[in-house]
Amino acid sequence: MKEVLETLALAYQYPSPGSTNALWERVKALPSSPSKSLLERFLQATSGLRLAEREELHTRTLDLNPLTAPNVGYAVYGEDYRRGRFMAELNAEYARLGVDSKGEIPDHLIPVLRYLAKAEEPLPELLGLLGPALQQIAHTLRTLEPKNPYLFLLEATQGAVRPYAKLAADAPTKSLQLPTAVSSLASQLPFWKGGHK
Repeated sequence: MKEVLETLALAYQYPSPGSTNALWERVKALPSSPSKSLLERFLQATSGLRLAEREELHTRTLDLNPLTAPNVGYAVYGEDYRRGRFMAELNAEYARLGVDSKGEIPDHLIPVLRYLAKAEEPLPELLGLLGPALQQIAHTLRTLEPKNPYLFLLEATQGAVRPYAKLAADAPTKSLQLPTAVSSLASQLPFWKGGHK
């Protein structure tokens, strides 16, 4: 499981020369699983692109649109104060376990996946938010760009973190209102059911 989470974190990084080959090597070494198959499909869809095209795809998908950015807290809380508190708790956990955020904000999937690979008892709030956040991000991206290769990566991530859903269900945690911020933002989009025309 740890290797899959670390490989997924690598896949979310900004493309660089040689990054696709390095990712292929990591994926080949993984044991057979649905997440591995989806990672292979992601790589098959992006390997034929030039570096500039992969950079543009990454930026367009994961950086420019806040509704598809891989930020767990934002997908659920938006800019609500709860996101700030959540990120502060993640930062403290990262410092405790020596998780390198690779320059990303704390609720980005890169440090979140690296944290899950190291943590024996992950933060209960993270476990409760992760599934709904990934579902929201994937749903939005599928609506905006149904053929975007990053959908394979998001599906691989959903599969890899699915075991944490049981931990979330078993963990004592305060009631979370999900996904209030994103649903209010999404309702303003014309393609969303109930959105403005």
